[in-house]
Amino acid sequence: MRLLSLIFGCLFSCAVVAQAFPNGPITVIVPLAPGDAADISSRAMGEEMSKQLGVPVLAVNRPGAGGAVGAAAVAQAKKDGQTILFAQNSALTIRAALDPQSVSYDAQKDLVPLGITSRTPSVLVVRSDAPYKSFAELVDYAKKNPGKLHVGHPGAGSVGELCILLINVLAGVELVPVPHTGAAPAVIALRGGHIEGVVLALGALGSHIKAGTMRGLLSSNRAPDYSDIPTLKELGYSEELFGVWFSYLAPAGIPEDARKALVGAIESAVKAPGVAARLAPIGILQSYAAPDAQSAEIRDEFRRVRELAKKAGLTK
Repeated sequence: MRLLSLIFGCLFSCAVVAQAFPNGPITVIVPLAPGDAADISSRAMGEEMSKQLGVPVLAVNRPGAGGAVGAAAVAQAKKDGQTILFAQNSALTIRAALDPQSVSYDAQKDLVPLGITSRTPSVLVVRSDAPYKSFAELVDYAKKNPGKLHVGHPGAGSVGELCILLINVLAGVELVPVPHTGAAPAVIALRGGHIEGVVLALGALGSHIKAGTMRGLLSSNRAPDYSDIPTLKELGYSEELFGVWFSYLAPAGIPEDARKALVGAIESAVKAPGVAARLAPIGILQSYAAPDAQSAEIRDEFRRVRELAKKAGLTK
């Protein structure tokens, strides 16, 4: 009997060890290029999460298709919680709403939310020597010169592209969206005079605005240090631009203990003063939202994008 007890005890202990989470480094797939705002944010967060989980939290960049490549990789990953996604909303709502055939996953079914971590405004900027000094002047110029204003964005299915479409619908203009392979190439194109404006996350534009080489005409929301850039609703329009938000997700079906551990580590990292201090200078503001709120935001934004796409004549 004692021998049987020892055997069962050993088997039980082995089972507990086998199911312990985490049982190795956590891989965070970042579906954007190195140096992007999401990449910088994920690495800052990862250092703090590592302290909470007791294992390394390693960022791996998997850019492509507006974030869809990396998101698909996580949706298909092993359901053990060791591989998770850190993505902005373009990969979760916008691309699927605008071009559902371009994604192989359903963010509301194939991925489980772990929490929103941070937000940054989308900003429309032009060069400081542009003839339009305000958004109203840009709209007036665009109406008199339809199809002549080219506005860059980080790529197909990006928040920036969606904002340009929204401006066209609300203001009745024909700004021409110009895709780039990221924020940096779009900024270079604007500085070189190849395009007339860009819509990007504030982090990619803040230093240029402060240096006076670019002028902010419109923002998705008022931001500290940039309070002179108005929003659409403040200018009398019915909607606001889409902002950028970042969040963690895991493959649907991961063990509950893994999910709880990840959610706890993420919340602690978001609220860590050191992380906020590192990200605030590049326009990323830590703003935690629990998984349930994240799910609601994904659903609501997906609906809003679909409605905009219909108004713009992109979908039926």
